[in-house]
Amino acid sequence: MNNSDIQNERIAKMTFASVYPHYLAKVIKKNRTREELHEVIEWLTGYDEATLQELIEENATFEKFFRNAVLNPNAHLITGVICGYRVEEIQNPLTQQVRYLDKLIDELAKGLKMEKILRLSTDSK
Repeated sequence: MNNSDIQNERIAKMTFASVYPHYLAKVIKKNRTREELHEVIEWLTGYDEATLQELIEENATFEKFFRNAVLNPNAHLITGVICGYRVEEIQNPLTQQVRYLDKLIDELAKGLKMEKILRLSTDSK
């Protein structure tokens, strides 16, 4: 098993509930809201507030979290570097999905407008 396989397995077994408080603290520290965080998560995964809470309460792993998600068709538009890797070049689908989420949360914390984070066209009004 090579190092990337170990990393992919570690990410798969990590629980969303263990990371969620860090996501929330990061965005709040940067003057963003819990509601905005949930909007970003819902855009990527399709999970509404109730489903998100259920997944947190049941300590769902990232593997289960993304297995049951309906990934946004525009998720492939998420590009850039996160944790030293270009998200668009990550080969493992689950690791890429987790890094998509990380990238969106980073963009939220950096103060980007929601339209840009959610890859919405700025041409339509």
